[in-house]
Amino acid sequence: MAAVTLAEVIAALGGDLHGASESAGQVLIERVGPLEGATSTTLSFLANPRYQSQLATSAAACVIVAPAFAEVAAQRGPAIVTADPYLYFARLTQWWAARVRPPSPARIHPSAVIDPSARLGQGVDIGPLAVIEAEARIGDGARIGAHCVIGRGAVVGASTRLAASVTVGFDCQIGERCIIHSGVVIGADGFGFAPTGAAGGGRWEKIEQLGTVRIGNEVEIGANSCVDRGALDDTVLEDGVKIDNLVQIAHNVQIGRHTAIAGCTAIAGSTRIGAHCTIAGAANIVGHLTIADHVNVSAATLISRSIHKPGLYSGVFPFDDNASWEKNAATLRNLHALRQRVQGLEKALEQAQEKKNSS
Repeated sequence: MAAVTLAEVIAALGGDLHGASESAGQVLIERVGPLEGATSTTLSFLANPRYQSQLATSAAACVIVAPAFAEVAAQRGPAIVTADPYLYFARLTQWWAARVRPPSPARIHPSAVIDPSARLGQGVDIGPLAVIEAEARIGDGARIGAHCVIGRGAVVGASTRLAASVTVGFDCQIGERCIIHSGVVIGADGFGFAPTGAAGGGRWEKIEQLGTVRIGNEVEIGANSCVDRGALDDTVLEDGVKIDNLVQIAHNVQIGRHTAIAGCTAIAGSTRIGAHCTIAGAANIVGHLTIADHVNVSAATLISRSIHKPGLYSGVFPFDDNASWEKNAATLRNLHALRQRVQGLEKALEQAQEKKNSS
């Protein structure tokens, strides 16, 4: 792919170009990369002040910086100054990817199996060995990768992209402009079984999952994640939700708009998560809880009760037999109050000792 000039980048994405010379706009860029290891044709960015020390020594052709670093960055060479360097970098990657990875022309591969009752929009691309079942609907410009299965009556919205080997269960709905990565399963049965009791030999009776999955617009789901269909109501992911790899979303879960969930998180059934939340990697959320809007959960945190106020929540507690764990957990909740009481007793004892010594 041919190099671009900084002037072309500015024309496409905006920003103010500060440079060591009037010809800075003609500097050639061949790649986007980090400050460390950058070359004389690399466009880099500085979003976190902790990496400021790399700025002076980086060989990058140009660095994207905030106004606070404009003067320092310009001393070493060209700099693109913007209010939010990380957001600018994100949009730069989108623009760059569109240049270096343009989509192939839409086509329907001859090996794809498409039921005659399925409805395909304009410009739909369907890869090798994909299966589109009866009454499924595929929106305009959608791209269905190789070996995907779109179940009976399922809906895939316009301009949504499914990578290879994605399974969308029957009657499930995916909105527009979504990205679903390889290995994702949408609409598998939720984990629902009724114990038969001693008379039945201690077996489990399957509860048929009668709901579906509804996914909004501009949702992204990472590789090998699972979104189970609802038992009675639907499992719902609202607009803008971002899901990392290897995330389990159980039946009847509802996730509010623009919430982001990192890898290896598991969310148990019927939990409701608000909008604009972040759930860090390997967190676990117990079922039938309510999480408020703007809640941030730290990595590996176990959320075992509802959260009704925005904020950052953290906590890891070692497992034990249940009776001991409950006692220790109750004590831990009172630890700060106990500490204050001990400090008060120590102060009173110290004052009593001083009084005794002075008498």
